[in-house]
Amino acid sequence: MQSSPTPSPAHSRRSVLTGLGLAAATPLALGITTRPERPSAPDVPAGPTVLLRGASLVLTMDPTLGSGPLGTLESADVLMRGGTIAAVGTGLRPPPGARVVDASGKLVMPGFVDTHTHLWQAVIRGGCTDGDLFGWFTRCTDPQRGRLTPQALHSFVRLAALDAVQSGVTSLVDWVDIFSYDLIESYVRALAATGVRFTYAMFPSESDPTLVAKVKKELLDPLPLADFQVATHAARAVQHLNHAHWEAAQDLGVMLNSHVLERPEQRADDPVGVLTDIGALGPRLLINHAIHLTDDEIAAVAAHDVRAAHCPLSNMRLASGIMRLTEFGRRGVKVGLGLDGGTNDSSDFHALMKTAIGLQRARATQAQVFPQVHDVLRMATLGGAEALGIADRTGSLTPGKRADVVVVDPAALNFAPRFDWVGQTVFNARPENVEAVFVDGRPLKLDGRLVGVDTQRVVREAETAATRLRAAG
Repeated sequence: MQSSPTPSPAHSRRSVLTGLGLAAATPLALGITTRPERPSAPDVPAGPTVLLRGASLVLTMDPTLGSGPLGTLESADVLMRGGTIAAVGTGLRPPPGARVVDASGKLVMPGFVDTHTHLWQAVIRGGCTDGDLFGWFTRCTDPQRGRLTPQALHSFVRLAALDAVQSGVTSLVDWVDIFSYDLIESYVRALAATGVRFTYAMFPSESDPTLVAKVKKELLDPLPLADFQVATHAARAVQHLNHAHWEAAQDLGVMLNSHVLERPEQRADDPVGVLTDIGALGPRLLINHAIHLTDDEIAAVAAHDVRAAHCPLSNMRLASGIMRLTEFGRRGVKVGLGLDGGTNDSSDFHALMKTAIGLQRARATQAQVFPQVHDVLRMATLGGAEALGIADRTGSLTPGKRADVVVVDPAALNFAPRFDWVGQTVFNARPENVEAVFVDGRPLKLDGRLVGVDTQRVVREAETAATRLRAAG
């Protein structure tokens, strides 16, 4: 959605903390802070050397490492060293100094890649529930955005980003149309503090065309886990701005990120035609929602290797329609999944995957249509990384890639008993089944809890900020 526009057994929970030697670790000791200073070029410590031993199931997302399209391995180990995946296989021997974690009974897989969100919209979660896209803009998005302060913004972004991390998201793209430098700085600072891998997609300010390059150079480039994109709203009425945004993206060597045909009324804007005319169709273009495309437009997107973000939960919430995901898949378009901020209402990527399957089945009244379970798991991980052009770094457990890993505990009331863990990961799992999350090999969640984060304080500060904003209105 664009803006205007059951616990594990006790012994297994202890084993992860003890195995990592982090039972008494402080946030600072882990390289994680909750009140960071201004982003600079930090000396980020390499993640600890960790061997996840004897996982009952490993979904590598790399068919060369295991069986089937998901590269599945049983009773396998995953070695993380220096922030990377060092090895995946059976009977791995831990190097000297490595921490060995018993992963028996667990499922290990790459972290989720959220290709489209608006984290600041946590301030309006659950709001305007009877509104479509335009009603939601008018009554929810627009009034709140204009009241934001750096401190309030920091609290909302931190809340939403940590929610995403605890649900298994290790990479995300945040599409942001907030213009003042102090607000942008606060936004980036909040994101960087969580330890998540992120892309900041910035909508340029008309009043200060130099701000985009300044934000990238000063705030994003120094951060090893950060990337940058130029955001836009493709429409005939602002084609001159779209062209300027595309030129800025080319100058900076980054992707252009545009909302496209989220609602049928936006057909009059001819966004695909505009993006074609300005020369943006290609692998450095990411389109969000892409619901109401014609056959010819889907063919053009596929022919030019344009990337797409699918946001099924938000699209349902706002009565926007159902993306023709089956057609996109048939033509080989690289599609990732997106939580889409405030109108997704939570960060449940398992619900997102289930919905992506269910909507296409409901639309076709057939169960065999794309995507199937293995398709949507790939979309949620490696497919999302491919859509963002970062598949060389993340999205699979291929040795040499960054160690963005989640550990899922199926020993829960909502998940057990074992029948088909791959299917159950999509149809049964919930965020509380995510036991551990590693980004760049550093633990952000262990034993079902965020590391070094006072969640009660995070919630309390967001509640206080939201109350103040509404009182000011």
